[in-house]
Amino acid sequence: MKIAIVTDSTCDLPNPIVEKHGITVIPLHINQGENTYLDGVNLTREEFYAKLPEFRPSPKTAAPGTDVFLQIYEKLTNEGASAILSIHISETLSATVNSARIAAEQFTRVPVTVLDSSQLSLGTGFLVERAAQMAQAGKKLEEIVSVLQELMKRTYVFASLKTLEYLRRSGRMNFAIARFGEILQIKPLLHMNMGKATAHRTRTQKRATEKLLGWLGEYAPYEKLAIVHAGIQEEAEALYEQVRSFFPQDVVSIVQITPALGAHLGVGALGFACISKE
Repeated sequence: MKIAIVTDSTCDLPNPIVEKHGITVIPLHINQGENTYLDGVNLTREEFYAKLPEFRPSPKTAAPGTDVFLQIYEKLTNEGASAILSIHISETLSATVNSARIAAEQFTRVPVTVLDSSQLSLGTGFLVERAAQMAQAGKKLEEIVSVLQELMKRTYVFASLKTLEYLRRSGRMNFAIARFGEILQIKPLLHMNMGKATAHRTRTQKRATEKLLGWLGEYAPYEKLAIVHAGIQEEAEALYEQVRSFFPQDVVSIVQITPALGAHLGVGALGFACISKE
């Protein structure tokens, strides 16, 4: 049985891993004024973060349509897939998984299982990678899904943001609250586990970093661990040097967050994606 693995561009998996395991990545849409980009296709991460502070109007993101998923499922079936596992960003953050579900209901040539990763960024990516590894090893679909559901409980993404401005611009947060936060110099932190996104705040960047390191210590040791960032490679590298003792040997160390997420989090987001050991 050949199981094809599908995901979306918010998974943040580096291209070598995607290519090695034959993963199909469907891009989200980034709309900026009259321009529409396919996430990770015709707009590089470096270009996006360089332009983001000056974008007017602010970029908006949109999930792929059902027709896109149907086309991908058709293509994979024509290439020999006998089943498809489609794993996507948490439905609490995006409509992407719902588009996939509608397509799966309409597609009848082979079984399509759609799985809400309950995560974002490499929180999703690590689960997708494991699914692809198991599929290549000939594991059954039911076994793959069962393993992923167990891994989700131990998968976390947590990050600090430099500013609330981009959440405000993207429409993900009330303007008055954003301005109040800026006046008080509040440093927001986001924490994601099992589909639950929670917000935390501190008054200084130093305390925000201390909070991140506290979570890092709490969830250790790790099966998988990576630093994720939005346009601040040097700060990410400095953080890695500070915490490198936490990293397992086979880890993807530092990954820049895809523009579809960066449009909401803004330049300067910095944090971790991880799977704790049992």
